[in-house]
Amino acid sequence: MAVSSSPKSQNGDGGELGWKIKLGVCVMEKKASSAPMKQILERLEAFGEFEIVLFGDKVILEDPIESWPLCDCLIAFYSTGYPLEKVEAYAALRKPFLINELEPQHLLHDRRKVYEHLEMYGIPVPRYALVNREYPCQELDYFFEDDDFVEVHGERFSKPFVEKPVDGDNHSIMIYYPSSAGGGMKELFRKVGNRSSEFHPDVRNVRRDSSYIYEEFMHTGGTDVKVYTVGPNYAHAEARKSPVVDGVVMRNPDGKEVRYPVLLTPAEKQMSREVCIAFRQGVCGFDLLRCGGRSYVCDVNGWSFVKNSHKYYDDAACVLRKMFLDAKAPHLSSTIPPTLPWKVHEPVNASEGLTRQGSGIIGTFGQSEELRCVIAVLRHGDRTPKQKVKLKVTEEKLLNLMLKYNGGRPRAETKLKSAVQLQDLLDATRALVPRSRPDRESDSEAEDIEHAEKLRQVKAVLEEGGHFSGIYRKVQLKPLKWVKVPKNNGEGEEERPVEALMVLKYGGVLTHAGRKQAEELGRYFRNNMYPGEGTGLLRLHSTYRHDLKIYSSDEGRVQMSAAAFAKGLLDLEGQLTPILVSLVSKDSSMLDGLDNASVEMEQAKARLNEIIKSGGPNSHSNGSPEFPWMVDGAGLPPNASEYLPKLVELTRKVTEQVRLLAKDEDEKLAETSPYDVFPPYDQAKALGKTNIDIDRIAAGLPCGNEGFLLMYARWRKLARDLYNERKVRYDITQIPDVYDSCKYDLLHNAHLNLEGLDNSSMLLSCLQMVLSLMSMALIPSRN
Repeated sequence: MAVSSSPKSQNGDGGELGWKIKLGVCVMEKKASSAPMKQILERLEAFGEFEIVLFGDKVILEDPIESWPLCDCLIAFYSTGYPLEKVEAYAALRKPFLINELEPQHLLHDRRKVYEHLEMYGIPVPRYALVNREYPCQELDYFFEDDDFVEVHGERFSKPFVEKPVDGDNHSIMIYYPSSAGGGMKELFRKVGNRSSEFHPDVRNVRRDSSYIYEEFMHTGGTDVKVYTVGPNYAHAEARKSPVVDGVVMRNPDGKEVRYPVLLTPAEKQMSREVCIAFRQGVCGFDLLRCGGRSYVCDVNGWSFVKNSHKYYDDAACVLRKMFLDAKAPHLSSTIPPTLPWKVHEPVNASEGLTRQGSGIIGTFGQSEELRCVIAVLRHGDRTPKQKVKLKVTEEKLLNLMLKYNGGRPRAETKLKSAVQLQDLLDATRALVPRSRPDRESDSEAEDIEHAEKLRQVKAVLEEGGHFSGIYRKVQLKPLKWVKVPKNNGEGEEERPVEALMVLKYGGVLTHAGRKQAEELGRYFRNNMYPGEGTGLLRLHSTYRHDLKIYSSDEGRVQMSAAAFAKGLLDLEGQLTPILVSLVSKDSSMLDGLDNASVEMEQAKARLNEIIKSGGPNSHSNGSPEFPWMVDGAGLPPNASEYLPKLVELTRKVTEQVRLLAKDEDEKLAETSPYDVFPPYDQAKALGKTNIDIDRIAAGLPCGNEGFLLMYARWRKLARDLYNERKVRYDITQIPDVYDSCKYDLLHNAHLNLEGLDNSSMLLSCLQMVLSLMSMALIPSRN
């Protein structure tokens, strides 16, 4: 039967409107009474062609299907407590037209089937792999977890990656972050108040209690796109701030989540059509991820309506009307009337229509101008001094470690950066460091003592802070000498390294002050560069008005500065790790080309050294009166060489004070038993980013994670490198490092009251004069 046998209805003039189509709404009452559903049903009813029949919970849950109301078209979709099989039986019995078919809705409860179905129809999805368990904690030979990745059937997913339960009704989705970004995990969940996610810095291991999908993390710039289809030829898209950023839900004054309409590309429109057809769901919502110029579907939700969009309600009602009429009354015209029935009594606004709101500015030539782009180039914030330890090693433990991580190649260099690799090195170093120092050093023992001191420094650096962070510490092992040894199987010989150069680079870590500087600068930038914008800037690139991109070099302090700046710029909350991974794009090529200037830099250093030794710059050496800053050594005092001995005196004075403090600390360490068991590296505990500076300062310890031993090593190296007593030679390239250490200890270790770094000290005044004059020529190129 094409139309129902409902009585004819009359319009106000007594004319017939014809037979009405019965539209059954067989959904749970909570869904039927929702604002979007009521808005659309009221519009459908206003056309005068439909009789709306609400089934209600009692009918759906308790009554037999034979007694359910008859209808021509049926709206039916699953929600919590909904008897889908029972409704399927009703549809098979009465055969109404289904806007959303029932059988495919079973697929939506299993994310594995959703992805398989999407792939079957050629719809792009993120790279993923399945881990199926028959019971909790089942060990699987095809699944392997390492510190910074998981492997499934040999396919590796490096952190950050996404972990989704296969159960589509389980919304506890985890994102695991790499140790290079600080580690930890963020849990996504359905909105609770103003929260949609929570960051857990102490969690690094994946779940093993059930079956999961592991999926490549897509860098979307902090924005999610929600698409809502009404039939295969209509789609509405909105963007919102992604919960992976800081987990704070942006809401409008009415308490609704803030979303912004976006334009779909032709490819995305085709994807919307294919999703609608593939799952046979006329009204369907799905999630779209935009990454790297492409789009991917990561979830299909089934029946979904847009909230708080009257334009969408109008469109949806018109599209649904046409679908119902085409299915049950094709002889009736589905042409949309010039004036929609529910707008007959609304006043007409002559100015209504699409308008383009831009920030128009009248230029000097009377033409309208519009700001198209704002580019900001920023430097990282306050950091700890950058440091390096070099030593030649012949110990078997260290040489075997090098072979372990370079694939057994005796002449290949090895870089140790991950937590597991650094833990192996720490274990080996702990076994090699002597438990105590000799009281006196003979000349014959000098090299051994120096080697032991450097090993002790390596150990202290690796133990610093109780956790490893790959963006701040790395070790290189370079083979130097080899010998031929018989192979284990006795067949021939093979090379084996007997000496290697170990280079440990550390420091340069963004301090708490540096993070605060970057965040405050971001907040200042937002308030002053976009006055009056309100939350407009926070739209990220969800509209074409603000297309935000944040790039960083691969240095840790730069990455964290970028994340802290983004936090202030976008008024975000929480820790920096999720912000860094979600919003900051790491571009290692940003520093490319600087290495090509190494020859010129060495020549410049030699020239400056020559100028300082000669007593000062020669204004006639080069340059011109027009460009005085182009004279070699510009900015150096005429008696620059006289300041160097005072600088050496200062570094030695501070070094001796720190040596005494380090000695006390070392004696306490030496009192421990040689049989003490060192606790293994606890990644979960280590990644709990607790700020302990206040407690350390109160205890008279150096700020941050630096102990007195490392502080002494830092100053001792400066004192040795700045002036070589045996060769009677100054190394002016160390002046920026002296500047770094003085500035850092003045800002962060003033509580130690080191003589010479007191603001009233004559030596400090001298140092400030030297550095202020010399830094113009020596320091700007430093990062």
